[in-house]
Amino acid sequence: MLELSQALTYTAALGVAAAIPGPGMAALVARSVSGGALPGFSLLSGLILGDLVYLSFAVFGLSLIAHYFDALFVLVRACAAVYLGYLAWQFWWAKPQPVVLGRPINKRELFSAWLSGLTITLGNPKTIAFYLALLPLVINLESVSLHTWGVVLVPLTIAVLFIVGGLFVLGAVRIRHLLASPRAQHYLFRGAALMMLGAALAMLAQNL
Repeated sequence: MLELSQALTYTAALGVAAAIPGPGMAALVARSVSGGALPGFSLLSGLILGDLVYLSFAVFGLSLIAHYFDALFVLVRACAAVYLGYLAWQFWWAKPQPVVLGRPINKRELFSAWLSGLTITLGNPKTIAFYLALLPLVINLESVSLHTWGVVLVPLTIAVLFIVGGLFVLGAVRIRHLLASPRAQHYLFRGAALMMLGAALAMLAQNL
């Protein structure tokens, strides 16, 4: 069973790591500004799912399996880098849109936001470093059972990321009116594009 001190340390470390600006939070803010809270939370759910994937990798020792299937993981990283590059291109050339409150959101837009969140997390070097390098220093993974993973770590991870990400989403929605100008949106989208591109290059560098 996970000790209380380990759970608190994990919560604090995850909260700080999530709050540090990166491609995930940049995309979260940009999507929330352009689409509103619903697409923002849809993207956030994708981000959280990606984190749970890496959490499971770390807990169940799948990083060892990755050693024996290195070619497959190289391909996965390459595909993630390509998709991040595509997202960077989309954000870089995105045209400022008038901020319209209360506009209808279709399912395709929500799915696109969710898929973007999942892919961004899977291709985010910061996320990989946290779960596969930092996490073993915070928690004694040998003492984590399937029950502890499902009852403690998974709900804790979802709660922390939802709270931190939710603050970003609600904050972005709250200041949408300040980002209604084309210039403000231009800088926001370009900043998100640069973070995406940086993450893509980092993923490609891992394959070299």
